[in-house]
Amino acid sequence: MTTYQKPSNAFIGASWVALLAGSVSYNVGLWNADMLLNEKGYYFAVLMYGLFAAVSLQKAVRDDLEGIPVTNIYYGISWFSTVLALLLLIIGLWNADLMRSEKGFYGMSFTLSLFAAVAIQKNIRDSQLGKKQLQEKTDEFMS
Repeated sequence: MTTYQKPSNAFIGASWVALLAGSVSYNVGLWNADMLLNEKGYYFAVLMYGLFAAVSLQKAVRDDLEGIPVTNIYYGISWFSTVLALLLLIIGLWNADLMRSEKGFYGMSFTLSLFAAVAIQKNIRDSQLGKKQLQEKTDEFMS
């Protein structure tokens, strides 16, 4: 049995700060951008899709590594969705009438948000597994 250690409070905090910094700055940039509403909606939807896809991929990969059954179709869709979200952002920014600095800003805040979402999902899972193992050890000790 693999033992899971609860992530440190510093790492948990840093992960949440990174997600907030990435997603809030991305959305503040969109709010203040000189774009049509449909363009803003596109970039917002790509961020939301990317966050979901990245967390879903992390869960599928980790489930597979831990021997929890993951269907090939779900595993494949998770990879496809993550790559597609990145491609949609890249293609959108490549064709956007924005300064290069703005394109870089959106790309970096998007990447930071996805990375942080994966880290938060990992922290939550490790914390839950750590609590479960601690409870099992406590129950074993008490009996």
